[in-house]
Amino acid sequence: MNTINNHTSQKPPVVASELLEKYSSAITLSDMEIFIYPDLLYSLVLANIMSPVVWQWRDDPWFAKIDTMNPYRRIVRLKQFIMDHYDFNLDLDTWGLTHKDTELDRFKDVMDPEIIAESNALFGYTGDRYYFDMNIRKHFGLDKYDSDMIPYWKTETVEAMDAFCYRDGYRNGAGECVSLSTLYAAALFVVCKIPLEDIFLMATPLHSQNFVDVKEGLVTNNRRIVTKNMWFNGTELSARAQRALRNEQVTMVAHCSGNIHVVYPDVSIDPEAYQRFSDKLVTYLKVDLNQEILCNFLREHSSLQKCFQISQMRHGKKRWIAAEKVYSYEHGSSFKASDNTREKLLDEIDSYDYSPEPLEGRIDLERFEAFFKKHPKVNLDKQKMRSALVAEFNCPQQNACELIDKLREFVEISPRLPEYEEKSVVDVPPIVLTQEMDRHQVIDALTAIRQQNPVVDLGFYALRDMCSCDWGPFVKAAMERNPVAVVATENLSDDAVIEKLSAMENASIYSEGRLAQPDEVWNFQRGDGVERAFCLADIWRARYADDEIVLDVQSGIARLSFGGRQVEWSTAKGLEHHLLL
Repeated sequence: MNTINNHTSQKPPVVASELLEKYSSAITLSDMEIFIYPDLLYSLVLANIMSPVVWQWRDDPWFAKIDTMNPYRRIVRLKQFIMDHYDFNLDLDTWGLTHKDTELDRFKDVMDPEIIAESNALFGYTGDRYYFDMNIRKHFGLDKYDSDMIPYWKTETVEAMDAFCYRDGYRNGAGECVSLSTLYAAALFVVCKIPLEDIFLMATPLHSQNFVDVKEGLVTNNRRIVTKNMWFNGTELSARAQRALRNEQVTMVAHCSGNIHVVYPDVSIDPEAYQRFSDKLVTYLKVDLNQEILCNFLREHSSLQKCFQISQMRHGKKRWIAAEKVYSYEHGSSFKASDNTREKLLDEIDSYDYSPEPLEGRIDLERFEAFFKKHPKVNLDKQKMRSALVAEFNCPQQNACELIDKLREFVEISPRLPEYEEKSVVDVPPIVLTQEMDRHQVIDALTAIRQQNPVVDLGFYALRDMCSCDWGPFVKAAMERNPVAVVATENLSDDAVIEKLSAMENASIYSEGRLAQPDEVWNFQRGDGVERAFCLADIWRARYADDEIVLDVQSGIARLSFGGRQVEWSTAKGLEHHLLL
């Protein structure tokens, strides 16, 4: 049986009252909580690393020969596994609604409410001009939450992601961007054996991605990965991957050595690691301009294709074709207009699409082949080079200087990263895990430093390891931040609620010693006896706030006493506990 080792023979320490909000947030892991408490981002990575689920992937036939592959090929293998098993889920109603004022009041002593409102999408953040133009709140479905009610935008553990297959309308597991980025980070280490030191998590107000220091670098973006070549290929997928880094401030960067947050004055990430990350990311986000990159640029900026034509020798005669016609043929072909397969793409196009004479008012891309041979290193920051390039772009339909500016933006993105120099360094023991460790050795290593490293300690709470954690944070989260079960049962009588929970499948989405929250029980319609008891307690407290509710777990039975009633359900969690809820 997959279990978390019970490393403590004594009762786990009680979480101090001033830390209870933070530690309970490690249970619910909403987008806003992670923004307020940056330690939580990497704590979820550690929870997934300690989970038996990700380690079981190593036994999947898909990964049978992964140790014979180079690091990049391993990552590609992992990418396809994630693509096949998980959907990107942006259903903001999954985890219910809360009040803006309630959430702001929770964090008023931690962060200025004005800063929260300026930096978090749930409170009206719309980003820079790009996001205003595309109406980003409508794009994400946030426009319907312009009242005082906002959704819990919760991040899922790997177990909760897998459990989406039990919901109507889902065939696979599912998760939002933070869920997928933390899952990727864990699986890169466990399955691909990429050192944790080479994995950096980046969060912006609207997105979460990872930068992995492999080859020229790569970025994980939701379910996909993006290499440097892919980043600049001009496709819609690449444009989407670029959106956050191109248009948003990076709020935080998390790493095995620590983290840095744009708001807080303290920093724990190792300075050399952060400098390496910054240097590698800047290099990744910049590419030399050449013929191929120009053609990629035109693929993304399709409105500019009208300025260009492409020529080809066919049957001993030169012919011309509109650039947009060539790009349209890419959709049904494995060949591209931008690389060394262009001639094969042109061969696929029927002769009647060509003109025997140059098209009036269009630039022949052939001119740029000669230009780039003459200028192999095009530096758009130098005025002389810009002037030379402007002279080539003599399209009457487009201002050449504006076109050059767009091209300059395409070939180089300057990421807005938190400034390290302005921070005060806080020393914490680094998280040192090696690729040779098995799961239990990983847990042992993390247990050894959890009292000195808050991120590691929070990792056990995100894991829901109730054998080695104080139950207080779990109870607080269960009773205060699980509205789905309460709302879903509003029209049911008390007896009907109990009957509904009793009829649920007696199976947990988590392994022994770990517990699901009430809304996980309700959303996935299954739960161990202890989990269903918490779900019932959550519903009962919402109905009868003054009733005493007592949970007693022992000898394989979870007994809930409430409002003069008592229910008993069997439990296989191996837990013993007595508490007043």
